[in-house]
Amino acid sequence: MRVEIWSDIACPWCYIGKARFEKGLAEFAHRDEVEVVHRSFELDPSRAKGDTALVIDMLAEKYGRSREEAAAMEANVAANAQSEGLGYRTEGRDHGNTFDIHRLLHLAKARGRQDELLTLAYRANFAEDRSVFDAEVLVALAEEAGLDADEARAVLADPEAYADDVRTDEREAAELGANAVPFFVLDRRYGISGGQPSEVFVQALEQAWKDRPATALTTVGGDAAACDTDGACEVPQS
Repeated sequence: MRVEIWSDIACPWCYIGKARFEKGLAEFAHRDEVEVVHRSFELDPSRAKGDTALVIDMLAEKYGRSREEAAAMEANVAANAQSEGLGYRTEGRDHGNTFDIHRLLHLAKARGRQDELLTLAYRANFAEDRSVFDAEVLVALAEEAGLDADEARAVLADPEAYADDVRTDEREAAELGANAVPFFVLDRRYGISGGQPSEVFVQALEQAWKDRPATALTTVGGDAAACDTDGACEVPQS
């Protein structure tokens, strides 16, 4: 069974959702027969490359809040991340265009190191004092994930390298009706939107495995926190 996950490095619910999915997958009896493929989705594709802003400032401007209120929003998301055992810095993180990161993730996919690079990129962006919008940081992360540093640097230097792969992923997301991430698709038959609890993923995996002849994409699980196409991320109040 194949599970495709549309996500963006800038999306905190994608970071949290990946951890919750992996917990659910660990409880699934047929986990060794599941192929996980990560797909590209940009939350802020119109932002120019190199145009970065502190996350707190971006949230305050987007939602029309004070910096104190934006900081409280981040603290709420951090609590959700920490409940899953994830690190989360509430201050000092930056936000920007993620197209280059997605291109590098497609290189990693071609080299069989996609999940390793994605995990490292999430950690760098949300838990460490490393900007994923810095090309040399991305090269270092690629090398840590087992990729060749020179090849990674060459991909970043060529704006067309793996660009079509990113756009294909984004086009397929639109065709599937995905307007927020994370978005999980099981064998192109079942869709799960948002950072659902791990139990929802267990149930969905079991349902998809049992009902394999199904053909139409069926949404399972209720609403869950996600980041939508205009970059807005839902923030729980508790």
